[in-house]
Amino acid sequence: MPTINTELIPDLYQMPNYYWIMLYVTVFLFGIIIGSFLNVCIYRIPAKESIVPDSHCMSCQHRLYWYDLFPVFSYVFLKGRCRYCGAKVSIQYPLIETLNGVLYLLVFAVHGFNVQSILYCLMTSALIVISVVSKRHHRIPLSLNIFLLCVGIAACILDYGRLVEHLIGIVCASLTLFLFYLIFQKIIPNKIMIRGDEILLMAVTGLILGWQRILIALGLGCICAAAGHIIRLKAGKDAAGDGKKKYVFVMGMYLSAAVYICALLK
Repeated sequence: MPTINTELIPDLYQMPNYYWIMLYVTVFLFGIIIGSFLNVCIYRIPAKESIVPDSHCMSCQHRLYWYDLFPVFSYVFLKGRCRYCGAKVSIQYPLIETLNGVLYLLVFAVHGFNVQSILYCLMTSALIVISVVSKRHHRIPLSLNIFLLCVGIAACILDYGRLVEHLIGIVCASLTLFLFYLIFQKIIPNKIMIRGDEILLMAVTGLILGWQRILIALGLGCICAAAGHIIRLKAGKDAAGDGKKKYVFVMGMYLSAAVYICALLK
């Protein structure tokens, strides 16, 4: 499996335990700060708005100042409501912030404090945004795939000794998913079960992980997507009563989760 052995702190393993605690606390805090920015991306990227921070309340449009924007803590202290109009703030904000912080911790715990972990954390944040956006809007914005492509190029540069594994990773899973798409089109005409942006997602994440882990991710993602699809269809029929409730099949969030899990493999 591809491994980048560029240590940020050469004598890290000789550090006292309380240094480790401080490092992990720092990683978590940095993760929730980035998580706050991810919430901005989730709302603004699909709307094609600028993601340059200029935060405001979604209800009263009042500008939010720095003391309103402490990730997780502001939500808790303000009891989930806007300071200015009292409107309820979506639970998504602290959940995304906390999730990003926890996933960062897992990455560093598995791969250590090195450049590889930083790249995987960047990928993780993009995958979180992709998961939420694809579930809500049934598409993966091109800008997020381009961002992951940049992360993949950086991974190739830093792990140039295994460049071939990374390059094969671009085509093996994405080509397989494309073949699935062609098969579905033959079996179920005019029913697009797999989208081009999902195929592109597997290509750019394959560049990051290499061919071995991206193939595992594809298999895991397809299994989870099939299981999720069956459960959602069953739940939809039960809720509708007549079995006619429409449900859009999307793989983005399942593939994203599978890619993250496989990034933790060593």
